[in-house]
Amino acid sequence: MRGVLTVRLLSMIAILAIISGYWLSIHESALTEEGDEDYNQLIMADSFESQDDNPEEEQNTDGAYEEREEGAGTTSTESDLPSNLIIGGASTLGSIMMGSILFEFVRVTVLMALFSPLLAKFNSTRDDLLTRGRILGYLEANAGIHFSALRDALGLANGVTAYHLQVLESKNQVISWRDGKLRRYAISSISREEIGLITSPIVGTRLAILDVLSDSGSLGLSGTEIRKRILISRQLLSHHLSELRKSDIIEPSSESKRPNWRISTRGKEILDSSRRLSKAEAAI
Repeated sequence: MRGVLTVRLLSMIAILAIISGYWLSIHESALTEEGDEDYNQLIMADSFESQDDNPEEEQNTDGAYEEREEGAGTTSTESDLPSNLIIGGASTLGSIMMGSILFEFVRVTVLMALFSPLLAKFNSTRDDLLTRGRILGYLEANAGIHFSALRDALGLANGVTAYHLQVLESKNQVISWRDGKLRRYAISSISREEIGLITSPIVGTRLAILDVLSDSGSLGLSGTEIRKRILISRQLLSHHLSELRKSDIIEPSSESKRPNWRISTRGKEILDSSRRLSKAEAAI
């Protein structure tokens, strides 16, 4: 996955920036201490030689002071570099962690990028094969379930779930896609029609309309009857019925000008898919 490589690259850059900033700060403090020692020695030497009342030597000493002050001024911007590197690296890591907390698809990407390589170092065992078999079986029965619901249903840890899903995806046994803040999974042998039903679910008012029509049989219901049952305005119902009709999810039950509406075969498949997925996720 492209996102996994991106997270790994950003994390590596951030860690290198923090380490570089820390090393530069230590190196800079050591140089400062050496400069202070030289400066103290210069003062002591000047105090001993001041008794000679030599104006030329005093002028040379003043020049050394001025050179040191100018040198300190030119390194003021350089001294900010270590802190900028540390702040930049910490901010990048913090942004990645915050994104993994707020968005599930980011959390999955971070887990696969950072924790999967650690688990991959261990040899595949019989328990690993059993775990992957459980994941495949659950995805076959609950196609389109999202990461957190799958993890909780099987009682697995975040890192373990992400690792096995990544292995299954690399072997083309599992497919995944982003759905808003979530990432959903299904077995790779799923048909295109089934994927379309999962990736384009019917929700909200339109799902309520299909629920009502599914109980009406082949005779269907009129717009007035539907509106009374789900309690929405005539204009809003007309809009949803028009969109459902365009998608061949509902169909007229007669040829009259104001026919009853009934759910189509495609609409039944979509409704059944939405119900199964909702039950699987609600049961977690």
